[in-house]
Amino acid sequence: MMPSLSRRQGAIEFSAAMILSGTLGFFVLEASQSPWNVVFFRCFFGSLSLLLYCWLAGLLRKQWFTPRTLALALLGGAAIVVNWVLLFSSYHFASISVATAVYHIQPFFLVLFGALLLGERLSASTFGWLGLAFIGLLFVIKLDVSTLDLSSDILIGGGLALGAAVLYAATTLVAKQLKGVPPHLIALVQVSLGTLLLFPFADFNALPGWSSQWVYLVGIGIVHTCLMYILLYAGVQSLAVGQIAILSFLYPIVAIVVDYALYGQNLTFGQVSGVGLILLGSAGVNLKWKIQLGSAVTFTPKAPVARIKSDLT
Repeated sequence: MMPSLSRRQGAIEFSAAMILSGTLGFFVLEASQSPWNVVFFRCFFGSLSLLLYCWLAGLLRKQWFTPRTLALALLGGAAIVVNWVLLFSSYHFASISVATAVYHIQPFFLVLFGALLLGERLSASTFGWLGLAFIGLLFVIKLDVSTLDLSSDILIGGGLALGAAVLYAATTLVAKQLKGVPPHLIALVQVSLGTLLLFPFADFNALPGWSSQWVYLVGIGIVHTCLMYILLYAGVQSLAVGQIAILSFLYPIVAIVVDYALYGQNLTFGQVSGVGLILLGSAGVNLKWKIQLGSAVTFTPKAPVARIKSDLT
């Protein structure tokens, strides 16, 4: 395939994955189930469909996993499952728009983890973009110190989304140690683990009868998990980091449009500005834009290990 054609196809595949991600909140809310149930069925239907895909693609080979890589995959799986529970819970407190915007602070946690744990070089420019995104975060959750109410829904939802972002960064950090293992196979291990972990927490008495709710539950597993991962990883393989960073903005944009069109959620001018600052800060980190503020700062771990770079999992 010609390089330009390959990049064009990759851009279409990655864009489709981001658009699907932007509609996830709608499916979660329309399923009308607890976050535990939604994540359980995401893992259940996702594992079945990913198992079929991996089998057809010839990926089900014992050679991919040593005891170490399997342990790392399971650790990352536990983190991503709790990540989904927190993110889906945040939709019920804050709006899809707010939760998605806060969730996109995740690249900064990955950078900070890399600096603190792996000795990654943290530049002054990164601190600048982090500060910009943090200001945006305060705008999005409408934090007013003079009237601070820690029980307000938007703060609870924002806190849950922030926790989800931390766990997503941790999952990415673990995935960095699994180079050479097909990402679809890693995803299969993660959702299979999620099915087992969440089975005791699923409320089967609250399940819907033969209604449209099942369409959303099955859709989250097959469309937003299996299909989305297939498109995501296919697109990443042929795109540059800069293209990925730019196209990733489709996710929050679609989520905000869906939230407005289907639920009538309007962001204030301050919140829209906050979303813009978060996305600008994220772009600055991912594209390594420089801010001339001074020399770099380096955190040195006690036991140096392999360095990492931020990207998608």
